[in-house]
Amino acid sequence: MTATPPPDATGRPRGLLRPAGPVVDCDIAVLGSGMGGATLAYALCGTGARVLVVERGDFLPREWQNWSAPDVFTAARYRNAEPWYDAASGRFFSPGVHYYVGGNTKVFGATLPRFREADFGPLEHAEGVSPGWPFPYGVLEPHYARAERLYRVHGARAADPTDPWRSGDYPWPAVPHEPAVATLAASLRDQGLTPFALPTGVDLREDGGCLRCGTCDGFPCLVEAKSDADVCALRPALASGNVSLLTRATVTRLVTGASGRRVTEALAQYEGRELRIRADRFVLACGAVNTAALLLRSEPGALHTGPVRTTGLANGSGQAGRNYMVHNSTFLMAVAPRHANDVVFQKTLGVNDWYLGNGSRGPLGNIQALGKLRPPSAGGLWPRTPRPLLAAATRRSFDLYLTSEDLPVPGNRVAVGPGDRIEVHWRPVNLPPHRELARRAVQMMRRAGFPLVRTRRMGIAVNSHQCGTAVAGDDPASSVVDRGCKAHELDNLWVADSSWFPSSAAVNPALTIAANALRIAPGVAGLPEETYGVHSAGAPREAGAARAADTARGGSGDGGTAGP
Repeated sequence: MTATPPPDATGRPRGLLRPAGPVVDCDIAVLGSGMGGATLAYALCGTGARVLVVERGDFLPREWQNWSAPDVFTAARYRNAEPWYDAASGRFFSPGVHYYVGGNTKVFGATLPRFREADFGPLEHAEGVSPGWPFPYGVLEPHYARAERLYRVHGARAADPTDPWRSGDYPWPAVPHEPAVATLAASLRDQGLTPFALPTGVDLREDGGCLRCGTCDGFPCLVEAKSDADVCALRPALASGNVSLLTRATVTRLVTGASGRRVTEALAQYEGRELRIRADRFVLACGAVNTAALLLRSEPGALHTGPVRTTGLANGSGQAGRNYMVHNSTFLMAVAPRHANDVVFQKTLGVNDWYLGNGSRGPLGNIQALGKLRPPSAGGLWPRTPRPLLAAATRRSFDLYLTSEDLPVPGNRVAVGPGDRIEVHWRPVNLPPHRELARRAVQMMRRAGFPLVRTRRMGIAVNSHQCGTAVAGDDPASSVVDRGCKAHELDNLWVADSSWFPSSAAVNPALTIAANALRIAPGVAGLPEETYGVHSAGAPREAGAARAADTARGGSGDGGTAGP
């Protein structure tokens, strides 16, 4: 079976667009259906606008292989991104991104924390300063609360010592630790640490579908009980009637009108032919790498507000594609040779005692439990280890994921190279604090009764937490979009993924992407924020008028229309 929205009376998946002609018209085109694009579509579904979500992939199949570790990890059954080019090594690599309806959230671990309040301000690190955001945490807080309700986040208020202030409790109580996790948490408390229950997006509500199985982190959810963007946001949006979805369409370029201030259409490859997507407003939610690549591939238009003339769209500052960040991350497997770990749902524990305030070493980062490692997943981390030894180790291991902040530097960037290939120029920044975090985590686990500890730091291919390539700021000379995530140089282009993040923080970015999509929805819809609700009535201002004034469009537009 296939994960599609419930069918309408004709049997066609609800909201699924299949254009016959060369042109599709809509009011708002959202390019990308991951956490940013799907959440934004949900927030726009009551505005009266005809919203079209464009996804280059298709629905991820619901099949028994969803829960097969050999299929998911060894055979990489669901890895479907094209190779990207590592400019430093001169080799191609398989990126950790997934082109499906719902994007990377189809396989994420569903850990949904808020960024710390300090993450929104300038923060000194060992190798530089993490820049401040153009608004403080308090601006995003109510949207965090809305996103937690939308994505069914389970958590415990004030359990994490670094948690930011909240206007209310979590919508649902924390996922309880299984005995093995609770035993480790007690040992950590004996060490003077403050372990807490990770904020987790799974459906453990009354009559919820979550089975608390061992195939959540890194796997697709066969029972659709993981709070991914497809299930929680896009499907309700499609059911509203004014949101449509176009799958298997890869947008290659944005085109501007004569003034250079408006995007008039997006050109896409669809079923072997070119499709022109026309809209009054466009939103990029392709992921930090693909959003940057799309801007760089697009025509520059007539207007440049920045200090230099550069290639690409919305790039007068020269910052499009620059400041690329991924977290410094390490997998840790701690083994207690005499004790089997019979845990099933392991990913419930976090440690943030060293997130902030560590003297001269600066902030170190976040520690969280992994979904239980098994030989197929551990084999990808330590491929030279004999499989019988891996099997014995993973039966007795507790597994952690360590995350430290990556800092934005202009030289870490995304570019478009020969043959239209995506090139990633990246070197790790701020590694000394990450090494210290790993040292402390190893010591912590040994004290907890795990004498054998292995670590593996991740490289360029582990990039699902990518951000920073279309940075937000108040100065058009040094940023790509403003604090509302609208491009400085364009009147009708926004960014809704993590491209706009000025810094990466050191926790999972998904909830922050979702909260921000809810925050910017009024601006995208042309509605005043103070009167805007998730499902409030209304229509985008000047729908169609600005489009007609900007350019006379060729074609009849009879290839399809997004919406009812």
